[in-house]
Amino acid sequence: MGNCFGFSAKTQGDTRSLDPGLSTSKISSSSATTTTTTTGKLSNFSNSTFGQSIGSNVSADEVFPEGRILEVPNLRIFTYSELRSATRNFKPENVLGEGGFGRVYKGLVEERTLNPSKSGTGMVVAVKKLNPESMQGFDEWQAEINFLGRLSHPNLVKLMGYCLEDKELLIVYEYLPKGSLENHLFRRGAVFEPFSWDTRLKIAIGAARGLAFLHSSERQVIYRDFKASNILLDVNYNAKLSDFGLAKYGPMGGESHVTTRVMGTYGYAAPEYVATGHLYVKSDVYGFGVVLLEMLTGQRALDTNRPSGQHKLVDWAMPMLGDRRKIGRLMDARLEGQYSSKGAYQATQLTLRCLAGEPKSRPSMKQVVETLENIEAIKTRSKNAAPRPMARSRDHTPTHSNSPLQPRKETSARSNIEVSHQTRQAAT
Repeated sequence: MGNCFGFSAKTQGDTRSLDPGLSTSKISSSSATTTTTTTGKLSNFSNSTFGQSIGSNVSADEVFPEGRILEVPNLRIFTYSELRSATRNFKPENVLGEGGFGRVYKGLVEERTLNPSKSGTGMVVAVKKLNPESMQGFDEWQAEINFLGRLSHPNLVKLMGYCLEDKELLIVYEYLPKGSLENHLFRRGAVFEPFSWDTRLKIAIGAARGLAFLHSSERQVIYRDFKASNILLDVNYNAKLSDFGLAKYGPMGGESHVTTRVMGTYGYAAPEYVATGHLYVKSDVYGFGVVLLEMLTGQRALDTNRPSGQHKLVDWAMPMLGDRRKIGRLMDARLEGQYSSKGAYQATQLTLRCLAGEPKSRPSMKQVVETLENIEAIKTRSKNAAPRPMARSRDHTPTHSNSPLQPRKETSARSNIEVSHQTRQAAT
């Protein structure tokens, strides 16, 4: 879930449900019939109707490449016993990572029924389990179920099911083997090869399409926590947005914004939101601009180990983004020779527009997608580019991540305190 630097007091209406209220439903599985409390009107699971594909060899993403909003969620309701079995009693060896919500475990289930695998073979899933001591809880869990349960798009992580049993809150997602964008951008070593220019563009376009889908739905959805650690990658490096714990519906009735408690991750949150609590659809665009800047520079949005004046990436980069002669100083040195000067310039100009101080001055995510696709079409690569990155810190360990697959432990801080209190360090 998101790293919250907002007030701990709950604001009325801050988390809205697609299907408000709780209901008790009879859920049938192949082994037993379980009565459980569910969030909203979630559909009953059956072997004949549940599936990750439509037809025998065609995926739902291929049938609906533009995404769709399901009238009724099609989620498996797991028992706690089933998920304990799938994760081998939540063995430490199966921990994929840890975030603000809790630990994420690798689980193994049968592909057709989603029952725990007893043969040692089957489909790998990611199981996120609430830490009882976490500051997050039911609201964030419910938001994920409500949004991801009905939003289906190739660039959104697939929610497969959940568990609500006594005080146990768990969520089951598809497993994405390449982990988060954050790990690949900022970790060094043989396991994480630096991404090429083409791969970075592919990921940026995929993530942008995911946001554009959220913003273009009949009832706009504001993601509110766009950052590199929430962008997960499948085996082909297709980007998928994860962690909808902070997602909110956008304004209605001609309103320009919604007012809510300030939550998110420092360094990525839009300035108008941090200052006033006014959340715009284009507040997400600002967060996208920060991540795009990270992808161009290979530097973190916030790193206090960098030299003075370079702690906050946006503040350091803004004077150079508009100066074509200084683009070389911004670009990641590992990209040398892979991009054309035209493509790099267009990418920095797009970043500059996304980071505009006024929300109305930022492009829509649809416009962002179109611009990135035009940049991707530029095939010429500059052979004489000699970019120089800004000074790098000695510590390249990711500072925050709470993806369902590769998160790490994180802390929360309030938004109305000094920057030093808002900056957090991750523990792996």
